[in-house]
Amino acid sequence: MTAPIVELRGAVRHFAGRKGLFGLGGGRTVHAVDGVDLAVARGETFAIVGESGCGKSTLARLVTRLIALQSGQVLFDGQDITALPEATIRPLRRRMQMIFQDPFASLDPRRRLREILGAPLELHGIASGAARERRVDELLDLVGLAPHQRDRYPHEFSGGQRQRIGIARALSVAPDLIVGDEPVAALDVSIQAQIINLLIDLKARLGLSLIVVSHDLAVVAHISDRVAVMYLGRFVEVGPVARIFARPRHPYTQALLAAVVRPAVGQSSARTVLPGDIASAIAPPSGCRFRTRCPHAKPLCAAEVPPLETTPEGTNVACHRWRELDAAPGFEPETGSPNFRARLAILRDRRAAATA
Repeated sequence: MTAPIVELRGAVRHFAGRKGLFGLGGGRTVHAVDGVDLAVARGETFAIVGESGCGKSTLARLVTRLIALQSGQVLFDGQDITALPEATIRPLRRRMQMIFQDPFASLDPRRRLREILGAPLELHGIASGAARERRVDELLDLVGLAPHQRDRYPHEFSGGQRQRIGIARALSVAPDLIVGDEPVAALDVSIQAQIINLLIDLKARLGLSLIVVSHDLAVVAHISDRVAVMYLGRFVEVGPVARIFARPRHPYTQALLAAVVRPAVGQSSARTVLPGDIASAIAPPSGCRFRTRCPHAKPLCAAEVPPLETTPEGTNVACHRWRELDAAPGFEPETGSPNFRARLAILRDRRAAATA
């Protein structure tokens, strides 16, 4: 991997829980992110995937310093920006931009498109006057919109077009890194595919680095180079997306894949089903946080936090029992079967079929 454009080292972020009825329940702490290490190379697309409430959106905001770390470090292009004051970090924000899930809520409904895209150019001293107008037209063309649309308001565009506007606004200041927090979750499948393909094209044309937060493994399979699977504030598996999806070692990753990849006609429908919901981030389980839902949990899993270990495939997995399960007589994970590989192909082809 080339030198990272952004790194998190031992990142921790907790939040004070809300008080309940009659002011009860105060003082509880939500463990959103708990000791995460992350490094994204230049030109890489890194995906963070997991169920709702696992901390992936908080992690995205820690990367861009929209939320401050409680402990740990965040480095951007080799510079430690963990404790930089806002006035100092402001120029760096030009180099790292976010795309949000709801394109309508992230756009000022009272401003025309030319103002939405032109304001960052003025703020960062990039362009003004006629040069600003030319740059607005260039940005519209870059994301597949027409220059004559510059005088419209956000409500005059469709959801997919509004997300293109959000992408254009992020690109207006020529960033090095873009962080997308569920950037296609609010769109229907066919529009999702168009936006994903646009991001892939822009990454190649502009030399961007991308971090994509998603709960949709089909999105991750289509767009990312590497993926981190997150559960209750921690990474449980990290590695190249092709290797992770072809042979996931963590029971949670296996269950996520089995839950979304449907079998073809005539194939077995056997799948891993997780009992219950994700545990509370206010009182996370001891040891391995996944143990309360894991079919392979043992007493060791409650006593010790599993470290991220390297597998023969070069991925990293945080599971006390992954070697034991691999070596068990007669044990063959579903992910190694022809049936699973066929269903994985369906997953990977879903996005391409949407644009056919």
